[in-house]
Amino acid sequence: MRFRWVLVGGLLVAGGLVAAVINDAEPRRTQYCVAQVGDLSARTDLEQAKWTTLMSAIADRRGLPPRATTIAIATAYQESRIHNIDYGDRDSLGLFQQRPSQGWGAPEQVMDPTYAINRFYDGLVQVPDYVNLPITEAAQAVQRSAYPDAYADHEPFARALASAQRGHSPASFTCHINPVAGGSVTAIVAALEGAYGPLPNEPAEDGNSVRLPVGDTAEPSVRGWALAHFLVGNAAELRIEQIAFDGMSWSADDYEQGWTEDDEAPADAVVARVS
Repeated sequence: MRFRWVLVGGLLVAGGLVAAVINDAEPRRTQYCVAQVGDLSARTDLEQAKWTTLMSAIADRRGLPPRATTIAIATAYQESRIHNIDYGDRDSLGLFQQRPSQGWGAPEQVMDPTYAINRFYDGLVQVPDYVNLPITEAAQAVQRSAYPDAYADHEPFARALASAQRGHSPASFTCHINPVAGGSVTAIVAALEGAYGPLPNEPAEDGNSVRLPVGDTAEPSVRGWALAHFLVGNAAELRIEQIAFDGMSWSADDYEQGWTEDDEAPADAVVARVS
């Protein structure tokens, strides 16, 4: 009996220690992103934010209108809930459930989000007057789905994200994340250029921040907010601490505030900082 009491006592002590550690630790908060554009609101998880910002960036790079992005996001939501899944009906794969047997590409290609998004846009731009078509018709012309009417259900969600992430709705996209140190300016630039193509950038001497000039672009404000929102949507993965642009800033630590006024945030460049 004595041996049992010693064991129980030890477990109680251990349990007490564990409880103390848990109670002293900073709680991890649920991570998600929100686009709020007027009355339209869209909430995503972090994977959805990553792929929708990539859809927006690739459309921008190709010179496509925001309507193309709306159609892409709504389609991907219906097909995969905007997750890069490796399964589906028959041989369907990836964000858009593209089928290798139907000529969309090899399995490893359609599982590559950059390839899959570009292939979707390749099909969309072949649809006559797609920008003026109902979303069900435009998406169906590309996807040839058995449930074409379902795409329209996701149009408000997709419009909010497209408007914010293409830069037409300033300071309208924010993410609640658990800040993690150890980000790098090199990774930030690589992610941006992988999505948008070559961009002017000016890393600071201390290596903790990078300045992304937008002053020479046709629409500096739109371009700046597109880049800023892309960075917010990928802030958790890139371990970004703060993003500033056009009198506003976003901080990973102050997640409840979203974008706040910042007199030091430049209007001619987006500035991102890691810790």
